[in-house]
Amino acid sequence: MLLHPSMKKLILLTIVCRILLSGFGYGQPAGQTIVYGSNPHCGRTVHLRGFGMYVEEYGKGEPLLIIHGNGGSIASMRYQIPFFAKHYRVIAADSRSQGKSADGGDSLSYEMMADDYSALLDTLHVKSVFVIGWSDGGIIGLLLAIRHPGKVKRLAATGANIRPDSSAVAYADIHGMKLQHERLKRQPQETGVKNEIKLTRLMILEPNISHQALHSILCPVLIIGGDHDIIKTEHTLEISRNIPGSSLWILPGSGHDTCIRFKDDFNEQVRRFFAAD
Repeated sequence: MLLHPSMKKLILLTIVCRILLSGFGYGQPAGQTIVYGSNPHCGRTVHLRGFGMYVEEYGKGEPLLIIHGNGGSIASMRYQIPFFAKHYRVIAADSRSQGKSADGGDSLSYEMMADDYSALLDTLHVKSVFVIGWSDGGIIGLLLAIRHPGKVKRLAATGANIRPDSSAVAYADIHGMKLQHERLKRQPQETGVKNEIKLTRLMILEPNISHQALHSILCPVLIIGGDHDIIKTEHTLEISRNIPGSSLWILPGSGHDTCIRFKDDFNEQVRRFFAAD
């Protein structure tokens, strides 16, 4: 069967995103025996806001919250967890409707997930944290800083966007997500399919973060992107310009996977940013 070029791009985009964010695209780091995202020694389910949120903790020190991207899980951040656990108390969770944090509801928004993480910090009796967010995790990190400003000490966000339109993301990628959404709606509506529909719809319709909201962020912020990211470089610059005193880092030769492909540089630069006075 011959596929329309847009459908070929959709299939490729879907495969790449799921491999990157699932945590299995690059294999386990050399010598690593811990399976992040499935570690019974460090993981537990915390019941809050109508669902069970799966969380794992590693290391000691000041708390650091790590947030994965759409369709991912704790495993997506497997190159950050062991590095930062040497310096911080790392808190990593599966966002609502992803990984082991199942949620049967139909609604899902970035604001909802930001409030989930705020509630998680309350449950863990953590007043404020450093935050690393990748992709959707970066969006959630921005909203956590906007909606719960006292809870974010410093934020490093990579591959985030504040709008779902073609000024932020390439039109072909937006069109691909819409095609995927329509394809999923034609499938038998089993639990897994319904969840995929919910996650895909989220990227099509959200986020919708205003410049005014970005202006309200009070904590130091490092905005990160790749010069070949699916998020347009101009859009990443726009986010940085509208956050007072923010820092910007565009990685040459990088796509959306800055924290994987350039993990060593990423981890060290973010560590330095967190340690700055």
